[in-house]
Amino acid sequence: MSGHSKWSKIKRQKGANDAKRGAVFTRIGNQIAIAARGGADPDMNPSLAMAIEKARAVNMPNANIDRAVARAADKNAAVLEEITYEGYGPGGIGLIIEAATDNRNRTFPEVRTALIKNGGRIADAGSVMFQFTRKGVIVVNTTGEDALLEILDAGAEDAIEEDGMITVYTDQKDLMKVRASLLEAGLKIEEAELQYVPNTEIEIVDEEISAKIEKVMDALDDLDDVVNVHTNAK
Repeated sequence: MSGHSKWSKIKRQKGANDAKRGAVFTRIGNQIAIAARGGADPDMNPSLAMAIEKARAVNMPNANIDRAVARAADKNAAVLEEITYEGYGPGGIGLIIEAATDNRNRTFPEVRTALIKNGGRIADAGSVMFQFTRKGVIVVNTTGEDALLEILDAGAEDAIEEDGMITVYTDQKDLMKVRASLLEAGLKIEEAELQYVPNTEIEIVDEEISAKIEKVMDALDDLDDVVNVHTNAK
């Protein structure tokens, strides 16, 4: 299992820029509102705790976080739903696109158009998903053999050191338990969430295809309703 692809790194960097315009605040606010349906107390609701942690990582104001949590109980607020789309991108790469939307009739055409205009296409349900496994992914701001051993002892399935960080993989049901153990050990966590991790990666060596993949990733990332994009491109 390898670390994050360069496209996910581009997405995270782009997310930091989007936060200045408020786009990321909207996306994470939707995630918080959806997670808060399971309870408004993050100490009792791991999904909400992770969404709030993600919000704080991009300096989302507490007032925005509080409004997003309150939205879950607001009967007058638009109902949000989580939708996952599957697609293919340039070079035959697989794409899993996660969205949070109050209008699927708006979101699906936007996702489809972003793919088609950039050399991709929507795929039938299940035709891409089988190439991925849902896992917990934790990015820890540390390096070294001792840290790797400590992470594996905490219950991680795998851990990869890359670019001054360690990417930790867990069974999806163990994500919060491993996260808590790493925090207790004093390690700094940059992000922790469930992701679709590719079972096998497609290595992209052609620069033209690589540029096209960046374009389709950017186009999807520009959509307000898109929360995460996962790819098996390497």
